[in-house]
Amino acid sequence: MQLFGRFLKTLIQKGALEVVDFRGRRYRFGDQTSPVAPVCIRFTDRATPRRATFNPALELGEAYMDGRMVVERGDILSFLDLIGLNTHWDDDDAVRLRHWRPWRHLGRLDTWNWQRRSRRNVAHHYDLSDRLYRLFLDDDLQYSCGYFPDPGIGLEEAQAAKKAHIAAKLALRPGLRVLDIGCGWGGMALYLNKVADVDVLGITLSQEQLSVARERATTAGVADRLTFELLDYRAVSGQFDRIVSVGMFEHVGPPHYRTFFDHCRRLLKPDGVMLLHTIGRADGPAPTDRWLARYIFPGGYVPALSQIAPAVEDARLWITDIEVLRLHYARTLRHWYARTTTGRQAIVDLYDERFFRMWQFYLAGAIVAFEHDAHLNFQIQLTRRREALPLTRDYMTSG
Repeated sequence: MQLFGRFLKTLIQKGALEVVDFRGRRYRFGDQTSPVAPVCIRFTDRATPRRATFNPALELGEAYMDGRMVVERGDILSFLDLIGLNTHWDDDDAVRLRHWRPWRHLGRLDTWNWQRRSRRNVAHHYDLSDRLYRLFLDDDLQYSCGYFPDPGIGLEEAQAAKKAHIAAKLALRPGLRVLDIGCGWGGMALYLNKVADVDVLGITLSQEQLSVARERATTAGVADRLTFELLDYRAVSGQFDRIVSVGMFEHVGPPHYRTFFDHCRRLLKPDGVMLLHTIGRADGPAPTDRWLARYIFPGGYVPALSQIAPAVEDARLWITDIEVLRLHYARTLRHWYARTTTGRQAIVDLYDERFFRMWQFYLAGAIVAFEHDAHLNFQIQLTRRREALPLTRDYMTSG
């Protein structure tokens, strides 16, 4: 505990943290008079604090999953929020990030997502039971950042606003052919068909998502207009008037960015439009969090704009619009976290207690990444020709 105590003394300057070791001895860190609600954690073994000194994000995540670290006051979000408060990227506190995530300056983790490996990585996360996702997502199963024109709206409204926002940027009209790369459970394709009378090919690498998407299209009576396939983006052929990709680019990996945009250019008709919606980072390129890569998104990578833009330029695509969504995903994630916590027993029954704690740690860590660290979302509009869209943005908001 001695090493870990020195680590926490450096890290925790705001708020109050109490730590109880496996013998019951108590240690206090931070500002005990802070208005921030104090947090107390307890370790059930001797070894975890020592290991956490050298790789805190990974080791404490595993310890929480295994029950070797117990949050006695507050919850896991309170604890990680306290860490985020002390490593806030906007402030000088960011210098302490090197203590919380020493992997930040290591080499990039393996993101060579060849087709076979991509399928395996996607299955790890998205082939979980759709009953899990129905417990915490909105009714349309939108598993990406919502859009909050009013911070007081609920999750259902925010996801509906996100779909409408993206549809407006695609400048749709009846009869167009749309490719949805990473179609999830089919919600975006169903929406675009309903509001714009377009035909959609949705592709996914998740067998679970494919089954649900096809079933939804059949139930809605639009299976003749919406086609869903288990297909890698590199295997798609033909040409499309529009391409939309929401929450998929994080699984491409930097070594494949040039391939991704080159192929999208080939798939896009000369006067076509593409809208890419992806998580991004404001602090430049960095490897994926090791806990997240191991347990949640193997092969996943959150790109900086400085990594995306060169690949777009090399593909000779026009960047016609970029919008940066800052706290929208944090608000989305807080809804997911609350629903996950409420659905604890159902998740335990579906999997087990360890899985529930893993999922809770994942969502809590994501909230902190968007509220305190440098995570955000990009919506990037692309065309092959400069004259493909109106010269002003009015069409995105009219009507």
